[in-house]
Amino acid sequence: MSLGPWQLIIIALVILVLFGRGRISEMMGDFGKGIKSFKEGMNEEDGKASKPSPRIEGPAHEAKPASEAARDAKPAESRDNSR
Repeated sequence: MSLGPWQLIIIALVILVLFGRGRISEMMGDFGKGIKSFKEGMNEEDGKASKPSPRIEGPAHEAKPASEAARDAKPAESRDNSR
C-alpha cells in the first residue's frame, strides 16, 4: 500500500487547513535552524578531533625500576644505622 500523488496532495491540504500557512512556515524555519545548528555542532567536533591533545610531560628526575630503587635504598639505611 503506497501513497499516490493525489493522496499526498490531500494530506498536504489537510495539514495546511489544520495548522495554517504561518504556523507551517514557522515550523519549517525552526526545522532549518535545527539542521543548521546540528551541522555546526558536527563541524565543531571535527575541528576538536583534528587538533592534537597537549602532551603530558613525565617527572623531571630519572625514574628507576623498583628493584634498582630497593637496592639503592638498602645501603642508605645501613649507613644511617651505623652512626
